Amino acid sequence: MDDFIKELALYRIEKAKTDLEASKILFDNGLYSQSLNRSYYSIFHAVRAVLAFEQFDSKKHSGIIAYFNRHFINTGIFDRKYSKILIGAERIRNKSDYDDFYIASGEDAEKQLQNAEEFIDAMYEYVEKKLSI
Repeated sequence: MDDFIKELALYRIEKAKTDLEASKILFDNGLYSQSLNRSYYSIFHAVRAVLAFEQFDSKKHSGIIAYFNRHFINTGIFDRKYSKILIGAERIRNKSDYDDFYIASGEDAEKQLQNAEEFIDAMYEYVEKKLSI
């Protein structure tokens, strides 16, 4: 495996972990909308870490999500719940970031944090396995 691909996957998974930590800090300070944003991006960067091994990237989030679903969910590499987490995180992040008068709740932000942690753990395990091959 190409060293660049390994470094890229590791960089992206670390970025996912950093965004998750930022989400926790924002949540702890009552900044729920911003926490939702960082939770989504932690999930998004974790997906991109997995896709590094495929040498696939896209400028559009929809392209990343579609590729992940097609090649990792539909093939059974990851459980369908990870697709639901990813799509749900994108949906609530879009509402929180772009809908006027949307008020993010602490409950929503906490659920996103839990989902992000579970998601990142699964993607990290996949990355670790790929790196050891």
